[in-house]
Amino acid sequence: MIEVNFDGIVGPTHNYAGLSLGNRASSANAGAVSAPRLAALQGITKMRRMMAMGLPQGIFLPHRRPNVGWLRTLGFDGSDSEVLASAWRADRALVANAMSASAMWTANAGTVSPASDTRDGVCHISVANLSTMPHRASEAAQTERQLRLAFSDPRYFHVHAALPSPFGDEGAANFMRIVPPDHGGAVEIFVYGEGQAGGFPSRQHRTASEAVARRHGLDPLRTVMVRQSEAAIAAGAFHNDVVAVANGHVLFAHAQAFAAPGDLYAKIEALIPGATIIEVPAARVSLDTAIRTYLFNSQLVTMPDGGMTLVLPAEARDNVDVWGWLSELITTGGPITRLEIVDVRESMRNGGGPACLRLRVQVDADAFAAIDRRFLLDEAICDRIETVIAAEWPEQIAPDDLGDPHLWEQCTRARAELTAALGFSRDEI
Repeated sequence: MIEVNFDGIVGPTHNYAGLSLGNRASSANAGAVSAPRLAALQGITKMRRMMAMGLPQGIFLPHRRPNVGWLRTLGFDGSDSEVLASAWRADRALVANAMSASAMWTANAGTVSPASDTRDGVCHISVANLSTMPHRASEAAQTERQLRLAFSDPRYFHVHAALPSPFGDEGAANFMRIVPPDHGGAVEIFVYGEGQAGGFPSRQHRTASEAVARRHGLDPLRTVMVRQSEAAIAAGAFHNDVVAVANGHVLFAHAQAFAAPGDLYAKIEALIPGATIIEVPAARVSLDTAIRTYLFNSQLVTMPDGGMTLVLPAEARDNVDVWGWLSELITTGGPITRLEIVDVRESMRNGGGPACLRLRVQVDADAFAAIDRRFLLDEAICDRIETVIAAEWPEQIAPDDLGDPHLWEQCTRARAELTAALGFSRDEI
């Protein structure tokens, strides 16, 4: 199997509007001045690092922003500039939603079940509806368009439209997959929440997770539904990938990630002989510290030599408790043998670490060859992307800038320049 991480290119409208209820980093930095150009370049540097480690890397493009079409559905009419201007006068929050660059966090683009897990032997991808938050709920149509382009060959891929909006589905951020060391049958784990905790909504509904599992044709005996702990949600773990991550035969999780961790661990050990569960005790790293540093919103990846590397944000290295525990971990002789630090501070300030920025797609060699090559990276394409970002992305965006017609025009032009540089026509994406 070949695992490709598809990272979202940070869009030119990246800003700190604080739209994400329950995301403590987003709320804490609301109203600050963002740096879209720096954010996008940090993302490309991260992708280059992954390629240098010998790992295939893909991209998804920023969505069309401002999302004028979404504003039109709210009753604003006229030319695009008239729509934006009237919306800004009526309710600035609506324009902030229409300008959100949150599609950069492609862990929420959808849920992916590799062909080896599905009844029909095809890789299934379900677009997430992201229905809990207005700024994200408008993403599904554009996400689906990109997924259908990237994975268009029906011999290998089946892309499903988003579920009905009443059933909240936030994609792979609430999904984990564990495989035995001998590469036998995998177990797919769906993490859901119930009600509210600490005034924050649980975003992934069990009904949605069960629907995705059915659509993908998963074996019910190797599909696990597990509830996220209320403590994690209340502390700001708006998605499971803020408190747990899995790779290969390893589950790496905080002790307070799940409502009944012992039950989950027992199921994993029964279904996956040789599974390794690494639990970080709350006494060593508090839930609050884990969420602030995004210790678990890291990429746990298998290297070409078979060892595992944990790709962490710089904030994890800067925290004494987290770095102390991790430094001990890699000396134990366990499966995680290397720590790699990346700087994604602009994304972190808006509530997304390294794992938020990528969607994992696992395929065999034939399916990999069928992926639209425009969505796959090499160094030359990275150079091309960086050139466009350096020339077109705004250096800064302050809250009041969101109503500036010149910014709207610049961001529209910037995206058009990027899509053209990557070989996409305006009509197809």
